Amino acid sequence: MDYSVYLVTGASHSAGRTTPEIVAAAIEGGVSVVQLRDKDTSVRDRLAVGRELRELTREAGVPLIVNDRIDLAQAIDADGVHLGDDDLPVDVARDLLGPDAIVGRSVSFVDDAVAAEQAGADYLGVGAVYATGSKDDIDDDEHGIGPERIAAIADAVSIPVVGIGGITADNAGPVIEAGADGVAVITAITKADDPAAATRELDVVVEDERR
Repeated sequence: MDYSVYLVTGASHSAGRTTPEIVAAAIEGGVSVVQLRDKDTSVRDRLAVGRELRELTREAGVPLIVNDRIDLAQAIDADGVHLGDDDLPVDVARDLLGPDAIVGRSVSFVDDAVAAEQAGADYLGVGAVYATGSKDDIDDDEHGIGPERIAAIADAVSIPVVGIGGITADNAGPVIEAGADGVAVITAITKADDPAAATRELDVVVEDERR
C-alpha cells in the first residue's frame, strides 16, 4: 500500500470549502490515502460526509480510513480505521473490522511503536514531527519530536511509518530521508489555495527524496 501523501481531513481548516471538495481536489492531485477526521463536526455530519468520500475514493481507488470511530468506519464501509491512545485497542479493531481492514495507530515513542506492531497494526502515524496548530489533543512532550524520532521508530519496526504534524512541502524531505514511508498532512492541503497542486507538490518531494 502506498502511504506517500496521506490527507487527514479537517473541516475547520478548509478555508470555507467542504471536505468532499478538498478530497476531490486531493484525488486529482494524486493523494495516496484519505483519512476522515473532521473532529469539530458531529458524528451524524461525519457519516454524511463519509458516505460522499466513500464514493469519491472508491471510484479513484484511494483507500479511505476513519479516525477513531470503528462504528463509523463500518457504517460507511471504509477501508480501515486509525486509532489513538484513547481509542479501542488495535486487536479489538481487528476483531471488529476483520483481517482485511487497514488498522493504523498513532505513536510518538519507540516502545509504543513496537507494541502497536506486535498488536497487529498495519502502519504507524508518528508525530507530531514538527510543532502544529491543527491538533489540540497532543501532549506537550509529543510536540516537535523531529525526524530523529522518525528514524528511531522506523528502525525499530517493520511496518510502514507515516510522519505527521506540521509537515509541509518545505520540510517533508527530512521526514522521508529519516525513513518514513509517507507524510500525513491536514492544512498543507486543506488550507492551500489549490489543494490539487499542493498534493502534487508533496508527492514530488516524497518521490524525489526516495530516489
